[in-house]
Amino acid sequence: MTSPSDFWPHCGFLMLARDARGWLVPTEAYFQWVLARPELALVPESCAAEMALHQSLATSPLRPVALQELAALEDDDARENYAVFLRFRDGLLAAGTLEAYYLQLMRSGAVNVPAVFIDAVVQALLRNLLDECNDAFEARAAEMLFRPQRITLHESQMLAGDRATLDMLNETAGLGDIGRLLLESGALQQHIDMQVLGVDNALQYWQGSERHHFLLDLTHELKQDLSHGLTFKMTSARSGLKALARVLERWVAHLLGVQVQIEPVHQITDSAWRWHVGLDVESTAILNDLYQDRPVDAERMARLVSLFTLTFANPAEMRADVAGKPVYLGLATNAEGLVRIKPQNLLLNLPLATVS
Repeated sequence: MTSPSDFWPHCGFLMLARDARGWLVPTEAYFQWVLARPELALVPESCAAEMALHQSLATSPLRPVALQELAALEDDDARENYAVFLRFRDGLLAAGTLEAYYLQLMRSGAVNVPAVFIDAVVQALLRNLLDECNDAFEARAAEMLFRPQRITLHESQMLAGDRATLDMLNETAGLGDIGRLLLESGALQQHIDMQVLGVDNALQYWQGSERHHFLLDLTHELKQDLSHGLTFKMTSARSGLKALARVLERWVAHLLGVQVQIEPVHQITDSAWRWHVGLDVESTAILNDLYQDRPVDAERMARLVSLFTLTFANPAEMRADVAGKPVYLGLATNAEGLVRIKPQNLLLNLPLATVS
């Protein structure tokens, strides 16, 4: 039986070392894991030069690669994929840790590797933060930081489901190409086997943490209110939003060294709203409009999944002009009902007195 300490076993975390600060140090084994990912795996069409390059890097993943070695690859996509790997590898080695690399990359505003590499880094960082965690709700909520979620309403519950898993089950019923053909022919009835994570089945999460088959209950109700037009009423006794808040607290503490408390809120009644951070593109735009007293139509308001308050344990760590005041966070779906959390937003946009 899988224990909580073994969750996400194929995320590369076990190939990483820790420094004295608890930050993750890349190793040769980690880069070998990256090389084994589907984006870089050899295919039957791989040319001899690609096979030689892949095999040599698998043996010596830190070795220099000359430009002519890349130029020798016949396939343009393969050539670009290896160039990306080398940028990723060299950037990590120069930064020294995954945390430092991620912070430098996000603060630079010039992200030069695809999202799949960034998501892999974020997952490894979260796996490190949750290494001693035995709360399945927090582990499931952490998935929201690196895997897009589809938000659906079912019997008055607001549920977050893994987009890739839901799409796969919709298309193939979990049976691959055969399932797709059977669904298209009508020989197989579509049935999506996903459970809502609860106290009674939480132990099962650890046994299949990489299947992404659990729905997370984010249930609450949106209403209008006098202050900035927002009111939330929590209706779930064990809210996935609270678990998400705990994960975000760990994220800020680990990467910024700042202790904060984050709570989902029923409503915002602050007439002196001073600072907000959207956790995604949509909520950022909505909160910006509300802050500027610009109208937000009902359809956009309905996309809001939650609001949160963030307070600093030590107000002296905040900018003087907002010290002691709460920071409001937002979470929203796009027009297609997808939530794509940008975890870097919390790291880049908090009102810190100094940036370490």
